[in-house]
Amino acid sequence: MPTHVNAEAHGDERGALLNFVEAQRGGLRRSVLGLTDEQAARKPSASELSLSGLVKHVAEVELNWLRMAQQRPNERQRTEETWSEGFVLTGAETVAGVLAFWDQVAQETDEFIRKVPSLDDTFPLPPAPWFPKDGAVSMRWLMLHLVEEMARHAGHADIIRESLDGRTAFELVDEERGQAG
Repeated sequence: MPTHVNAEAHGDERGALLNFVEAQRGGLRRSVLGLTDEQAARKPSASELSLSGLVKHVAEVELNWLRMAQQRPNERQRTEETWSEGFVLTGAETVAGVLAFWDQVAQETDEFIRKVPSLDDTFPLPPAPWFPKDGAVSMRWLMLHLVEEMARHAGHADIIRESLDGRTAFELVDEERGQAG
């Protein structure tokens, strides 16, 4: 990661976790910096991944985990039939629109995590072959998982972006900050 992440205050675990999630969000957001929707949709390797698809996927994954933690239904829940649509822009979707949606999700996640009484609070996992039967995870686990999920895909995004136009994560950080690369 080409940026340094600080806690909001010394010993502030919650603030540190929120800042690490935001740092990974930033890596993914920067991956589409300066690209058209068409460029962001390109798949420059044998993989089916594109930058716009990764951004959409991670935004929807964050929403899904947030809704599980809130124990509310996910208004964008994917099914087996619609799973692949979570990796491509469909219909009138644009990169700007997906980023705006993700900004709303991120704000809601941050507000929710700041308000939970304890990072030790838990929520149940839904029945699924990859989850333990009657499993539950803590809010701390949720935040660490979001860092893991976003970091994995930020790495994918770094490779895709560099394959598209040679721009590296370091150059995109400089561009975002208004510095010459």
